[in-house]
Amino acid sequence: MSAHVAVDTQLSFRIQQDRKIRLLWALGALLFLSFLLAVGSGAVAIAPAQLVSILAAQIGIDLPWGYTRREEIVLMAIRLPRAILAIQVGAGLAISGAALQGLFRNPLADPALIGVSAGAALAAVSMIVFGSLIAASLTFLSGPYLLPLAAFAGGLAATWLVYRIANRNGRTDVATMLLAGVAVNAVTTASIGFLIFVSTDQQLRDLNFWLLGGLGGKTWREILPASLFMIAAGAGLSLFARHLNALLLGEGEARHLGFNIEQTKRMIVVLVALTTGASVAITGIIGFVGLVVPHLVRLLIGPDHRVLMPASMLLGAAILLLADLGARTIVLPAELPVGILTSCIGGPFFLWLLLRRRPGGGW
Repeated sequence: MSAHVAVDTQLSFRIQQDRKIRLLWALGALLFLSFLLAVGSGAVAIAPAQLVSILAAQIGIDLPWGYTRREEIVLMAIRLPRAILAIQVGAGLAISGAALQGLFRNPLADPALIGVSAGAALAAVSMIVFGSLIAASLTFLSGPYLLPLAAFAGGLAATWLVYRIANRNGRTDVATMLLAGVAVNAVTTASIGFLIFVSTDQQLRDLNFWLLGGLGGKTWREILPASLFMIAAGAGLSLFARHLNALLLGEGEARHLGFNIEQTKRMIVVLVALTTGASVAITGIIGFVGLVVPHLVRLLIGPDHRVLMPASMLLGAAILLLADLGARTIVLPAELPVGILTSCIGGPFFLWLLLRRRPGGGW
C-alpha cells in the first residue's frame, strides 16, 4: 500500500512541475507576443518582418525584408525604448509585490505599502515645484537626471524611515512596519496636496501627468540609469525565493531551518525600495501591478516563490506592455496616462480579493 502511495505522490509532483514549466513557457510566449504588438502597433504600423530587419541592421546584418526610414526612426527612437521600459517596470513592480506578499504573508501587500512610491512621489513633486531653485544650487547635476534622482532618493528615504520605526533591538516587527507605511503614506499625500496647491498652472499639468504614471517621451539616456537599478535589484530579489518559502511556515520555523530572518527582511525591503524607487523615478506612479500580478500567478501555480517570482516578472512585463499599448491608442491622437488603465483594472480586482477573504466570500 505504501508503495502505491509513494508512486501516486511522485506522479502528482511531476504533474505539478510540468504544469509550472508549461505556465512559464506560456507566459514567455505572452510576453513575446505583447512585445511584437506593442512595438508594431500605432499610427505607423511595423510588421514583424520589418521589425527584425531594423533590429538586424543595427548590428550590421542586412535582411531581405525592406523597411522605410520612417519606420526605423519610430521603432528605435520611440517604441523600442518605451517597450523596454514597460518590460523593466512591469517586471520590477511584479517581483517586488511577490516578495512583499511573501514577506508579510499577506496577498494584499504591494510595493506602495511601505511608502516607497509615496516617498518617491513627494520628492519628484518637490523637484517639479521648486526645481529652478534646487537646480541652481546643484549645478553639478544635469537637467534630465535631476527628477529621477530626486524620486529615487525620496523612495529610499521613506523606506529607511519605515524600517527604522519598525526595528527594535535588532528585530523588525512586520505589523509595525505596515502601520508605519500607512502613516508615511498619509504624511506624504498631505505634503503632495500642499505642493499642488502652491504650484503654477504649468507645474500643475506636469504634476498631474507624473502622478498618474506614464511611459511616453522617455529616451535611452533617461532609461539606462534606472535600468541598472531595476535589473540588479530584481535579480537580487529572485535569490530570496527559498527564504520566502520558509517564511510561509512562520518566522520561528524559518529560523529553525537555518535562515537569517532579520537579514532577509532587511535585504528584501532594501531591494524592493531600489526596484520600486527606480521605477517611480522614471515613469511616475503606476499602481496595482505589484498587487494584481503576483496574486494572479499564485492562483494559477500556488505559493512556491521559485516559480512565482519569475512568472510574476513575465506576466507583469506583458500586462504593462499591453496597458501602455491601450493607453496610447484608445484616445488617439492624445495619450492616456497608463496609471489610469492599471488602476481601472487593479481597483475592481482589489475589491474582489477583499470580498473573497470575507466569510462566505460574497456581498
